[in-house]
Amino acid sequence: MPVTQADIDLAHRLADAAGNVIRPYFRQEHGVEIKDDQSPVTRADREAESAMRRLLDAERSGDGIVGEEFGEKPGVTNRKWVLDPIDGTRSFTVGRAIFGTLIALVEDGWPVLGIIDQPIQRERWVGVAGRPTTLNGVPVRTRTCRELAGSTIATTSPHLFDEVDVPHYLALVAAISGGNPRQGPVYGGDCYNYGLLASGYLDVVCESGLKLYDFAALVPVVEGAGGRMCDWNGDPLTAESEGHVLAIGDPARMDEVLEAMHRLQDDGHAHEGHDGHDHG
Repeated sequence: MPVTQADIDLAHRLADAAGNVIRPYFRQEHGVEIKDDQSPVTRADREAESAMRRLLDAERSGDGIVGEEFGEKPGVTNRKWVLDPIDGTRSFTVGRAIFGTLIALVEDGWPVLGIIDQPIQRERWVGVAGRPTTLNGVPVRTRTCRELAGSTIATTSPHLFDEVDVPHYLALVAAISGGNPRQGPVYGGDCYNYGLLASGYLDVVCESGLKLYDFAALVPVVEGAGGRMCDWNGDPLTAESEGHVLAIGDPARMDEVLEAMHRLQDDGHAHEGHDGHDHG
């Protein structure tokens, strides 16, 4: 079924509920712990996801829920709400306001609604399939990129790529920067990078090891702004995708990005089948 205004209104309320929990913990004692996968978690992460789940249980009890902190709750419909209360927990714990709350509605495995909410700066990108992406209610667009060389690429951290993925990532960086360190990647940012790309400030974001709750909300935001999101083979991102993610602001550069990544002494598929890392 199409995304309704009621769905969008609910997504906004979910973001409001999470933000109300997160803000009092920012740059305050937040009880950080290290999970089994070595990623950090705080009371803000857990309490924000709990607040969103309570709202969904009250209003959409038949829909499934997938969340970073509390796993999956099966539903009886073809819809799932996918939640990451704080994408970028490391940034949150050191007081950097470049993390975000991610909220997605996934229907039959396809992301159809997404919110990136930065609760400290009060910036909220909203993407809905078939509609223009907005930032705080104002439409935004990705920017035109005449050529790949000299464009701007971002990733959260080079250390999150495994040894198989690193050559592909570095090949893309080389194609963009031409070996000039002053035109190298922008590091840090997690989901915030995708909002910046949707608003026309970045050209490419490249990451691996992402889970569904890390990328589902990003797809409608980037694509509703005129960009393209895909895996490292150029295939669309769905609930079945294995976590290698590209966001490209100008779809005209997509073939060049993929060609650069696979300009190696292999068949271009060495990265498939890796679970990667959890960005937190």
